[in-house]
Amino acid sequence: MWVRYPRTSHLPWSPGATADDVRLADLGGLAGREVVVTEKLDGENTTLYRDGLHARSLDSAHHPSRAWVKALHGAVAAGIPPGWRVCGENLYARHSIEYRDLESWFSAFSVWAGDRCLGWDETVRFARRLGVPVPRVLWRGVFDERALRALWLDLQRQEGYVVRTVDGFDRAEFAQRVAKWVRRDHVRTDEHWMLGPVVPNGRGAAGALWDVRAGLPVNAREVLAAVGFTDGADEVLARLDLLDRTGDARLAGVLAALLHGVPRPRVLARLSGTVGMPLARRVADLVGLHTVLHRAFPDVERRAGLVRLSAAADLGVLHAVAAAAATDAEARDQVSWSALHAEEAGLLGEEPLGHLRSGLREALRGHDVDVADRCWAQAREAFAAGRLATPEEAVALTWRWRAGNFPRLVAMSGPAGAGKSTFVRTLRGVEVVSLDDLREARGSRADQRANGDVLRAGLRRLDAALARGGTVVWDATSLNRHQRQVVRDVADRRDVLVTHAVMVVDEEEVLRRNAEREHRVPPEVVAAQLARFVPPYPGEAHRTWYVGPDGGVADVAGSLDEEA
Repeated sequence: MWVRYPRTSHLPWSPGATADDVRLADLGGLAGREVVVTEKLDGENTTLYRDGLHARSLDSAHHPSRAWVKALHGAVAAGIPPGWRVCGENLYARHSIEYRDLESWFSAFSVWAGDRCLGWDETVRFARRLGVPVPRVLWRGVFDERALRALWLDLQRQEGYVVRTVDGFDRAEFAQRVAKWVRRDHVRTDEHWMLGPVVPNGRGAAGALWDVRAGLPVNAREVLAAVGFTDGADEVLARLDLLDRTGDARLAGVLAALLHGVPRPRVLARLSGTVGMPLARRVADLVGLHTVLHRAFPDVERRAGLVRLSAAADLGVLHAVAAAAATDAEARDQVSWSALHAEEAGLLGEEPLGHLRSGLREALRGHDVDVADRCWAQAREAFAAGRLATPEEAVALTWRWRAGNFPRLVAMSGPAGAGKSTFVRTLRGVEVVSLDDLREARGSRADQRANGDVLRAGLRRLDAALARGGTVVWDATSLNRHQRQVVRDVADRRDVLVTHAVMVVDEEEVLRRNAEREHRVPPEVVAAQLARFVPPYPGEAHRTWYVGPDGGVADVAGSLDEEA
C-alpha cells in the first residue's frame, strides 16, 4: 500500500511558517528525548517502495525532473523489503536553492517498516546499505530549545532544518516527534519550478561514489578522481561480478578492483582521507588479500582459512575481486574452487558470522567492551576451528573471560614518524615498553647495531609487565607479521587481550614529521621502513585499532559492536 508522507509541523520559532502551515505548539513529544537535527533540503518529497515510487501526491505524473530518481529506484528497489518505504528528497531539479556539490540527487530522511518509522541510526545504516545518503547532521543531543535556536545556517544555501527523535516512532506519533524550521520566504522564484525548464543541481565528486553504492553504472575515471587516484585497472572492473552487493560493500569491491595493483598501505592511507577509515581499510584489505585466493590451499584447512579471512573481508566481494584480477586460468580455477567451498560453508553472505555476533551481543549486554571483544575473538576462532556452530555454544565457550581478569596489550605498528609515541601518550593507566627507550638507555636511540639484544630485553620486560596485570603498551615499529608474532607469543603465554594499533598516515606526512621530530631517523631508514611496512590484518590480534593522522582511533576491527 502506498502512503502519502505526513505534513511536518513548524517549530514555534520557525520564521517560514505561513497561515496555511501547522505549528507545533506543544514540544512535549521532543522534550527530554535525544533528537537529531538534519539539514532541510530544497527538493521534491519522494517515496520509494519495492514496487514503485511517487512524489508527495500518490498519483504524481511523470516530469523530466523525476527521470533520474526513477533510474535510481530501478537500481535499489530490490533492497527495499516488501511493505517498507524510503522517504527522501529528489534534488535533481533546482528549486529555490542552487546546489553545486550534492553527494547525490536523492537523500533519504526516513525509512518506514509499515507504520513504524525506524530510529535514526537504523535509518542511516539501512540507507547506506541501500546505496543512498542521508541529509547532513547539524546537531544531536537531548532536545535543547536554546541550542536549536542558536544553530547558524547560511540562508542563501540552506533552506532550514528538521528535528526528529533518534528513537523510532509510530505513524500516529509523527506530529509530536518531527518538526522543522524553515527560512523566511523560503520560496524565492517567480514561477513554480515545475513550470519552467529543468535545471539540474550540481553534484560533487562524491556523486560518482554514491552511484556505485546504489548499483548505477560506474564511471571509473570519476570514481578514481573522487578518491584521489589518477589511474586504475578498468579492464579488471569490466570483469567484476559483485553478487548483487550494494552500499559500501559494492563500493569497496569496485575500488579494490580499480586499485588492486596499488600497495595496500598506500590505498589505506590515501582512501582514509576521502571515504573514511572504515571503508578505506576494507578496500585495502581486499587489495592485500585477493591474491591469496589465486594460490592452492589444502582443502582440509580451507573452511577454517576462509572463516579467518572473513574477519578482514566480505568473502563474496573478495572472491569477485580475485576472479576479476586473476591473470591466468590456474588462478581463476583456484578462485572458483575456493568460492565453491565458501558457498557450501555458508560464508558468501555479507555477515556469515552474524548469528554468533547477535547471540553474544545479547548475552554480553552491559559487559565491559574489553570483555565483549575478547569473547567475540575467542568465539570466532572456535568457529573457524569447528569447535562451535551456534550462539548458545559461543556463549558457553566464552564464559571463562566474562570476569575480565586478563591482562591487556596494545601493540603499536607503524614506521618512524607515524605518531606511535604521541598516540601512546594519550593512553591512561598503561605501562609502556619502548624499544627506543631501551636503545637510549644503551647510549643512543638511533643505534640499530644491537637490535637483537634490545628486542630480547624488551620481550623480557614485556613478559614481566604482563605478569603484573593491567594494560601494557608495546611501542615499536612492528612493521611485519614476523615482528608482531614474537610479541604475540609472549602475550599468549599470559592469556592477554591483544589489540593492534595501526598508524594510518601517508608516506609524505611520515617523512615530513620525521624531519621535524626531536629524535630524527635518517630519511633512508624511514624510506626502507615504509617499503617494508605490512599493516596487520584484522584477525592477527583479538581486535585492531586504526589511528588516523589526528592521533585518534578512527576505526576498530574485531569489536563485537562493529557493524558489518
